[in-house]
Amino acid sequence: MKTERLQKYIASCGVTSRRKAEELIINGNVMVNNAVVTELGIKVDTENDVIKVNNKIIHKEKRNIYIKLYKPEGYVTTVKDQFGRKCVIDLVDIKERIYPIGRLDYDTSGLLLLTNDGDLANKLLHPKYHIYKTYIAEVEGLINLNSIENLKTGVIIDDYKTALAKVTLMSKAKTSSIVQISIHEGKNRQVRKMFESVGYPVIKLKRISFGMITLDSLNLGEWSFLSDKEINFLKNSEVRYE
Repeated sequence: MKTERLQKYIASCGVTSRRKAEELIINGNVMVNNAVVTELGIKVDTENDVIKVNNKIIHKEKRNIYIKLYKPEGYVTTVKDQFGRKCVIDLVDIKERIYPIGRLDYDTSGLLLLTNDGDLANKLLHPKYHIYKTYIAEVEGLINLNSIENLKTGVIIDDYKTALAKVTLMSKAKTSSIVQISIHEGKNRQVRKMFESVGYPVIKLKRISFGMITLDSLNLGEWSFLSDKEINFLKNSEVRYE
């Protein structure tokens, strides 16, 4: 008999993230052997128990899928949206159920990873995995070197000081600046809040890489399967506790 925590099993089946799986359990949307379960942390027999989410039997996918997408602005990073907005899943035409690893804001474009490998997704979202995500930001105003240094060493957002960042001034125009910034954290709207904290609101934001994975030759709205090299990078990413 092979047992596993219920929320972890749901995530590993590619249904959703572990956090969302916990919400489904608490809200009474999960059944084990036709009995509703609302308690977190119970273990299930993954070989013999019948687990249903929203009245549908779930099981681990036989084939793991790893995809990168060039997300356009105007899409939400969810599988479904209660307000009827366009979802990133609508851009990927495959039969397997997948979901995003992390998020990109509705008004942010760029590289987004999607998978049905729940174990890998949860690993990559854990704070101990310091994988740098790189963005190109167009910001209001002519940003000064002091603000660049502050962004590098950490700024206060939401009563929290951000970790060390890699920041490079790319260019300046008459009323705006182009800045490249790399962070390994993933707080809500973090890059936008960081620039706001130093007085340079973001006009446009695009994520160009996730570690060594880049957009390559993808056009806006296009996607491709990850290469073996890219998958190995994600699976063998270094753990840091700094």
